[in-house]
Amino acid sequence: MMISVLGAGAFGTALAVAFSRDTDVILWARDLEAAQQMQSSRKNPRLPDVTLPKTVSVTAEFDAALSDVMLLAVPMQKLRGLLETHPELSGRTLIACCKGVELGTQMGPVAVIRDVLPTATPAILTGPSFAADIARGLPTALTLATPDENTGKALQQRLISPNLRIYRTTDTIGAELGGALKNVIAIACGAAIGAGLGDSARAALMTRGYAEMQRMAQMLGALPDTLAGLSGFGDLTLTCSSEQSRNYRFGLALGRAESFDASVTVEGAATARAALARAKTMDIDLPITAAVVAVLDGGLQIHDAMEMLLTRPPKEE
Repeated sequence: MMISVLGAGAFGTALAVAFSRDTDVILWARDLEAAQQMQSSRKNPRLPDVTLPKTVSVTAEFDAALSDVMLLAVPMQKLRGLLETHPELSGRTLIACCKGVELGTQMGPVAVIRDVLPTATPAILTGPSFAADIARGLPTALTLATPDENTGKALQQRLISPNLRIYRTTDTIGAELGGALKNVIAIACGAAIGAGLGDSARAALMTRGYAEMQRMAQMLGALPDTLAGLSGFGDLTLTCSSEQSRNYRFGLALGRAESFDASVTVEGAATARAALARAKTMDIDLPITAAVVAVLDGGLQIHDAMEMLLTRPPKEE
């Protein structure tokens, strides 16, 4: 039994390590030099404390990384390009491991897979997790969403491990949106803490942000229970409360008026813009998301954004 992971960043490498405890894993890196260095040193600079097991092979040759089950650990905005560049992925089981909404199309990962490769079997693996925790074998629970229940059961059995518990659902829309929208709220929470607005403000943003997530997801056909689970509430809680979260750290930098490493992928920034554009076409009210976009575009300061949210007309919870 072979599993392939496309994308040798921190998260892709962590997944390769986690799944290699029970099977051989091929880890594909786009960069040849990086792949060769990881294969020889058994290290990924992004996870310096983790040694790659012998059961993980690193390659930059795409054909060598093909298998029946493939995890796509690439940034959301790079997913379509990967699929379009490699039509040989058609007909395979493709599990997206990214969280976000595509700019332009406003599609989630499963929808993008369907759009580009209609003969592939799409799925998404999402939930509250940090690469370092997964790679170290710390207890983690994730949601696996795929439209077909039988496929979900088979993948669940194949991917589950002693320290990585997999729950399944057929609600791909809910799983996609929970993982995507929580990154937007994490930016807001980081900005509030960075600006010195306090933990109470963060709690308020998390709670009302969760309401936004539910509002949009249900309008798009998601099940409320999905957003209340790992891929929604669980991921929101983790991402809004830890500096291991890139989106939260990005928000902290915004709140402190500090620069942020441009090489670090911040999925929530693109997702905020895509989600807000989709919400406007459907007349869905997303005030926190709108505030995040305004701050990102330089049209609103953090304190002004919070004042705007606090002075909205009173309403029932």
